[in-house]
Amino acid sequence: MNLKLTKPIVFFDLETTGINISYDRIVEISILKVSLDGSKISKTILINPEIPIPPSASKVHNIFDKDVQNAPKFVDVASEIKHLFQDSDVAGYNSNRFDVPLLMQEFERVGLEFDVTNRKFVDVQTIFHKKEPRTLEAALKFYCNKELIDAHSAEADTIATYEILLAQIEKYEDLENNIDFLSSFAQEKIKKLDIAGRVVLSEEGVAVFNFGKHKGLEVKKVFEQQPNYYNWLINADFPSNTKQIFTKIKLGQLK
Repeated sequence: MNLKLTKPIVFFDLETTGINISYDRIVEISILKVSLDGSKISKTILINPEIPIPPSASKVHNIFDKDVQNAPKFVDVASEIKHLFQDSDVAGYNSNRFDVPLLMQEFERVGLEFDVTNRKFVDVQTIFHKKEPRTLEAALKFYCNKELIDAHSAEADTIATYEILLAQIEKYEDLENNIDFLSSFAQEKIKKLDIAGRVVLSEEGVAVFNFGKHKGLEVKKVFEQQPNYYNWLINADFPSNTKQIFTKIKLGQLK
């Protein structure tokens, strides 16, 4: 079975130095680009993160400092990666919460923009959790009756994610085989204003915090009552996309 596409779609997975979107760096990216005719392009790139890889991270993905010491830096491969994502929708596993925001952060560091406005995002993990809450390994076993060999290898995880989505579409009659539907279905119940989900829309349609001591409170009112809080957020450890949303609300460009 082939995905019904209106534009190419890129499945991707990152291995990183950690899970802090603002600070941590990519050490490996694997991309599987599926074209309208079903043909595929696969690319896996080791990347020198320019910071030490913590032992705790290496224990997960088995990539060590010595493995990337002669690898290209992100700035060296950013244009190639951006070209692979060009004019494509995006899919991954837990990608909306982690991989996409971190990739956007890496692009920003090298002065490139990763435009999200004209893309659909399909997070296969969200579909899986709505249907069968389990891990990626269990998902592959459940849907494809396969064992995930080399788990936490970016390439293995990327291919597994692609195969799981195809199997999900075949298994569930209510899942339509088109990216518009899958992107909508994979969204969380809350409407996120930033990729990382730090700011969401309330039932009344206003922006509210989705974290911390002000969770559930209207962002605009908090900024009006506590002007210094906005300044703290802008200088704190948040993804750049989230800071852009804070600024738009501060300037009255969003509710």
